[in-house]
Amino acid sequence: MAEAAAGQERLDRIVTLVASSMATEVCSIYLHRDDQTLELCATRGLNPDAVHVTRMRVGEGLVGSVARRRAPINTADAPSTKGFRYMPETGEEVYSSFLGVPLQRLGERLGVLVVQSKDAREFSDDEVYALEVVAMVLAEMTELGAFTGEGEALKPRHRQQVLFRGVTGQEGATEGVVHLHDPRVVISNPVSDDPEGEKVRLNEAVDKLRLSVDRMLTQASGDREQEEVIEAFRMFAYSRSWLRRMEEDINAGLTAEAAVEKEQTVARARMARADPYLRDRLADLDDLSNRLLRMLTGQGRDRGTLPDNAVLVARNIGPGELLEYGRTLRGVVLEDGSVGSHAAVVARAWAIPLVIQARGIVTEALSGDRILVDGDQGVVHLRPDDMVRSAFGEKLAMAERAQQRYASIRDTDCVTEDGHRIELMMNAGLMADLPSLPTSGAQGVGLFRTELQFLTRNKVPKRGELATLYSGVMDAAGDKPVVFRTLDIGSDKVLPYMKATEEPNPALGWRAIRVGLDKKGVMRMQLQALLRAANGRPLRVMFPFVAQMEEFLEARAHLLNEVHREKSLGHALPESLSVGSMLETPSMAFAPRKFFEEADFISIGGNDLKQFFFAADRENERVRRRYDTLNVSYLSLLDKIVSRCAETKTPVSFCGEDAGRPVEALCFAAMGLRCLSMRPASIGPVKNMLLKADLGEVRRVIETAREAGDQTVRPAVMDYLRAR
Repeated sequence: MAEAAAGQERLDRIVTLVASSMATEVCSIYLHRDDQTLELCATRGLNPDAVHVTRMRVGEGLVGSVARRRAPINTADAPSTKGFRYMPETGEEVYSSFLGVPLQRLGERLGVLVVQSKDAREFSDDEVYALEVVAMVLAEMTELGAFTGEGEALKPRHRQQVLFRGVTGQEGATEGVVHLHDPRVVISNPVSDDPEGEKVRLNEAVDKLRLSVDRMLTQASGDREQEEVIEAFRMFAYSRSWLRRMEEDINAGLTAEAAVEKEQTVARARMARADPYLRDRLADLDDLSNRLLRMLTGQGRDRGTLPDNAVLVARNIGPGELLEYGRTLRGVVLEDGSVGSHAAVVARAWAIPLVIQARGIVTEALSGDRILVDGDQGVVHLRPDDMVRSAFGEKLAMAERAQQRYASIRDTDCVTEDGHRIELMMNAGLMADLPSLPTSGAQGVGLFRTELQFLTRNKVPKRGELATLYSGVMDAAGDKPVVFRTLDIGSDKVLPYMKATEEPNPALGWRAIRVGLDKKGVMRMQLQALLRAANGRPLRVMFPFVAQMEEFLEARAHLLNEVHREKSLGHALPESLSVGSMLETPSMAFAPRKFFEEADFISIGGNDLKQFFFAADRENERVRRRYDTLNVSYLSLLDKIVSRCAETKTPVSFCGEDAGRPVEALCFAAMGLRCLSMRPASIGPVKNMLLKADLGEVRRVIETAREAGDQTVRPAVMDYLRAR
């Protein structure tokens, strides 16, 4: 294996060697042409003309079944085995016995190694194990490019261009280079002729690993839930069978790190077939293996200097880790993630493109690879060719010209052609967002998310820390208004120091105002911090996820009690106090008139209101795009809310992703909404649309479509805009 040879020559020599060693007439190697197709790339014993001709789908025939199951198939009578498929061009009909083992690395399918013989024999456990060790080494060699050549299935790995179709987490487009959050551990030498030395290395690394887990357990002392998790972690670290299996792999000729990775790969294969509980436990073993590999290789301890044009690629990432990278990131691509995740919130605040659920990118990408991120389409181009880069460059140039046009109207009042003034506000959640306030053209902060300060810490922030932070937000905003939304946690926003509550449907469970009213100490502390931050300035406070009038009245009473308390302590009170409510549940559109009279302002929380109205989870890609924001029923609900607010002269705004989409924003304004709050980058496009709009005409188009019985007004509005 260490000898110099071309890719095909090396494969041909390996199948000959394996067939001879296993005393079989046939040995074949099938490699993945793509994720779902296997190609015969080398054989000893089958028809050589079938090499690079015979292909099969994953799951097709016994070879395809090995790839799909990620587990060996061992049979003495292959033609009678379920799933067998005869490939006439290979001449394999004369071979009775079959043993196939998967070539895989850390959950990634690379191919299948097969031996066959005419004798009806079932291979022994020792023979199966021996072939699995060979398969593991072949997987490492495939990863290192040892079999690259001219054949279609022998292209160098990690050098081809790859297209990933994910889901839009944040719009925008960017070009840059990959920066892996968790760099891959590359095993450069999988084989060793010094098993005793390798076992010493392995045992020393395992001892260090066990000590680090023991320290973790000591540090978690007092936190029962955390102790339970680490205790399970510790059980794997001290597992004798895990260590014994790795030592057996070393005796078979593997290096210590190759042995660790072989067992990790086997665990990953089990994980794919296991029930959810067992998958969680195997994930602990997976994490331990990664730690052990880094101790053995010294890789991955230092993430290095961040390139100027870095695009972060990760399996998933928490808000604290993402914030540590700072705003210098060009974009973020996640293999997992959701549109409502904390990472998505931070990416929107930074106005950088985010693509989530880009399956397989962590395995495929290497740090330094060229990458194009199209957040508008949810598409990622890895290692693109010149033609793709040129086309993408034109898209970036168009976006840059549009931004220049938006910058020219930044200081222009947003007044429509028929004389309606629309307030455009920005959403924020970090101090780092506030520099966008003057450059975005926003007239204030319509929503400041206060939960991010809680989510990015390991313990509850102190009242003084929050007061300083909120005061800094007001200082940065100057004379422009800021609306502070109180803590909106629960559902997908679980505090790291708060015991998670198992709920069948967290989005409809114990969250936001419900948590605040039950955990009055936390609510009081936050309200006190807001009052002290105001220090004589106007203060606007908004309560989230109100589902009935009594919740708002109770929360407001708590705020007024804190005002009286601050006065009795001699602290400065706000110059004025406005207390509002988010309207995110359909129930509040039908609330008693008193609710609209008591609220100083209403903010329609479009993201939650839409998902509850259509009963479509916005985290579920199969349903969230099924329902149109410009659906007649949804617009009718907004129309009712606007009318009820008009009756009591209660200011009303719309806050959410849809407010930042120009066509949707135009329709909202036509329905009577005169204040829209969105991410800073959306203000320019929305203002550009509204300045050229006649809201009276748009309203008539909407009404005509409604009367015609259309399900959505979008086609009618788009036809009108094209005609304009």
